[in-house]
Amino acid sequence: MKGREILLAVTGGIAAYKTADLTSKLVQQGAGVTVAMTESAHRFIGPTTFQALTGRPVYGDMFAPQEHFLGEHIGLARRAELYVIAPCTANTISSLATGRADDLVSTLALTVTCPVMVAPAMNSEMWNKPSTQRNLQQIREDGIDICQPGSGWLSCGIVGPGRMAEPAEILARIAQLLPEQA
Repeated sequence: MKGREILLAVTGGIAAYKTADLTSKLVQQGAGVTVAMTESAHRFIGPTTFQALTGRPVYGDMFAPQEHFLGEHIGLARRAELYVIAPCTANTISSLATGRADDLVSTLALTVTCPVMVAPAMNSEMWNKPSTQRNLQQIREDGIDICQPGSGWLSCGIVGPGRMAEPAEILARIAQLLPEQA
């Protein structure tokens, strides 16, 4: 990962705590990591966590640029070598499947030219809905890589599919998508 630029988006799910661990591991491996968060992600984890882990600002508002005068969706997209959305909620998957761009995270997905990977996380009932499965099929057909969720204990108190992949699994998938540079 040394010297690679990863754009990491965090959406609103309890699995966001795992994304902090993923961020730390990426930085320890030498990657440059920039984090974008949805408004709902802020209800689960704060931007200060990601600022401390990456040494970089955290982005969330397309209309209040911190760094890129053309807009964060342009500047951040141009430097990314891989765009990872983890956790990726059913709502964000729906946005990706339909091309909806109503926040920075979904707009970035339309702007980046690099590979995109999602790590879905949601309640089993949401995961199993035909609409969610259709949306997953659509984003797969659109070329988005999906790091499949596992089954296990979910925060809603049930055991089933929808648990975000562990950071080690996501790291392994990232390594496949973004091989070491020669």
